[in-house]
Amino acid sequence: DLEADRDQLLERVVACRGMAREGLDGTREALSALRGEMSPVEDFLRRLTAAEGAQLEVVGEQRALTAEAGLTVRRVAQEALTNVRKHAPGAQIRVRLEYADDNVGLVVRDRGGRGKPGELGQSGSGYGLLGMRERAELLGGTLESGPDEEGFVVRLWVPA
Repeated sequence: DLEADRDQLLERVVACRGMAREGLDGTREALSALRGEMSPVEDFLRRLTAAEGAQLEVVGEQRALTAEAGLTVRRVAQEALTNVRKHAPGAQIRVRLEYADDNVGLVVRDRGGRGKPGELGQSGSGYGLLGMRERAELLGGTLESGPDEEGFVVRLWVPA
């Protein structure tokens, strides 16, 4: 049916535009990292969580991260908080950055939003998280996301 084909084509164009924008953002961030212009990850997360009204917890011994790990933590935090805003407006958000011996972890958890738990996973708009999962895996890390007992949780671990 012509209408369905047109809708599918439009979805693909919108997805491609998003990928292109994400690619440009990633390139800008990578250039900044290579030039040594990026602020420490904790400073970035403090600003981001303050702007979103989220709680931030930092555990472990803080240290400089590799450019790749730092970029991935930043992008996943941005994507996760954007998704909470879209799919669980009004939710309480907790962000945890954890420095471990060989890696760094980021957990973004929301609860009490006006959306339905699990809506993100079914809405088809989780492309950004899929892209972030691929980025984490390329670095030898993992990204898991999905509904939990209170809302939605995103867990990232990358070598650092």
